[in-house]
Amino acid sequence: MNKLAFIKCIAQLIPPKSRVLDLGCGDGALLSYLQEYRGCSGYGVEIDDQNVLACVKTDVQVIQLNLDEGLKMFEDQSFDVVLQIDTLQHLRNAETMLLETIRVGRLGIVTFPNFAHWPNRLSILAGRMPVTKRLPYQWYDTPNIRVGTFADFGGLANKNNIRILDSFGVKNAEQIRIFPNLRAPTAVFKIEKTN
Repeated sequence: MNKLAFIKCIAQLIPPKSRVLDLGCGDGALLSYLQEYRGCSGYGVEIDDQNVLACVKTDVQVIQLNLDEGLKMFEDQSFDVVLQIDTLQHLRNAETMLLETIRVGRLGIVTFPNFAHWPNRLSILAGRMPVTKRLPYQWYDTPNIRVGTFADFGGLANKNNIRILDSFGVKNAEQIRIFPNLRAPTAVFKIEKTN
């Protein structure tokens, strides 16, 4: 998937001038785009030294932090939007971090590889774990601790009283709204805390 096209697709979900916290921000490309084109401000959170350095080089404010340790340093509702773009599947405490996302932010945007995408289903039917563009690793060397689907995330959100404001799939940076669980390699959810 074209990185810039995906960034633009996600950026559309974020109101202009928002205060943003990007969890697992990588090289800071999304935050940099949001600052330049959407007038946003905020921080990235990243653990990898090389990615932290890349953020600093592009003037993205970054905090080096292991997300498995939580977000205790941030007050409730201290950001307009908290992003977890391809982060949730790497975390040991995914449910806790999902709750932290909506505690710290008024809105959350979560994306992850959709394990129910049809090529993955075919691989499983053939008796093999999927290896695709979206899930490019073998089962034994993947950085993903867990896999999920649209239905799985919906169940987790329901269990934790999280309101799903919008959900769709993304394929080649295009939104997939008809049968996204089957047709899209990436799941996208816009969420908020229920009152």
